[in-house]
Amino acid sequence: MKYLLTGGNGFLGKYLAQSLISHGELIQLGRATQSDIVADFSQELPPLPVVDMVIHAAGTAHFIPKTRAEKELFFKVNVQGTEKLLNRISENQKLPKTVVFISSVAVYGKEIGDLIKENAPLMGTTPYALSKIKAEELILDWGKKHGVTTFILRLPLIVGENAPGNLGAMEKAIQAGYYFRVGNGESQKSMVLAKDVAELIPTLSGFEGGIYNLTDGVDPRISELDSAIAAKAKKSVKVVPLALIQPFAKLGDLFSILPINTYRLEKLIGQLTFDCTKAKTELNWSPNPVLGWFFEQKHD
Repeated sequence: MKYLLTGGNGFLGKYLAQSLISHGELIQLGRATQSDIVADFSQELPPLPVVDMVIHAAGTAHFIPKTRAEKELFFKVNVQGTEKLLNRISENQKLPKTVVFISSVAVYGKEIGDLIKENAPLMGTTPYALSKIKAEELILDWGKKHGVTTFILRLPLIVGENAPGNLGAMEKAIQAGYYFRVGNGESQKSMVLAKDVAELIPTLSGFEGGIYNLTDGVDPRISELDSAIAAKAKKSVKVVPLALIQPFAKLGDLFSILPINTYRLEKLIGQLTFDCTKAKTELNWSPNPVLGWFFEQKHD
């Protein structure tokens, strides 16, 4: 098998690259100088080689846009960049058999929910979510037009070494001693191991394509997650009673200078899980529990 991977220098991309190299020939496309094809998705892309599978993991994420230019960057890279990639692939006489797009559960636009399925409406309104929704549409339409099998993999919080985003922020806060669990931490959040996603990708050539949520199928509680991170860092978790935070959250609704408001509080303590039954049934998805990874890291 010959693979083309975009975004191989990113957090998930590094796991993908390691897995793909063990299954065949890998060509990497991205901004990093060590990429086989150096290119910026906000600019024009060079001609691309003929491959069996394309895995599109490149994109802009992990920051909240504050300016119009930053908002437009999501569309420039995630939407227009995806379109440029598909156009370049189309120029080849032989098309790939499979195209895999790394998407996000952000497309659902949910802050609270339980076992959300792939057929749920796409209600995401952030620039990031909207750009992912549009990129999904581009890839699905392109696949139908050209008879190429396409996979949309919607991922929740991704767990692995040096994770970015909310998980990385939680780990840093716990290590620095300024993390506080709000309430009992009983709400569940869907997560997935980067390694499990990476190991699934090479197997996809044997399936028919589709849209899939990928989670660990366990959805650990916040109290379980922060306790596992704290144990790894040899730290303790401080707990703030919910009743103590709620008055400050209401004040935050009136004064934006405060770091907490009722919306942020509900998001923090609310349950948000996604159903991966479809992947288990159709793709033989057999994920490992996220919490087990922290235990293994603690004892390495």
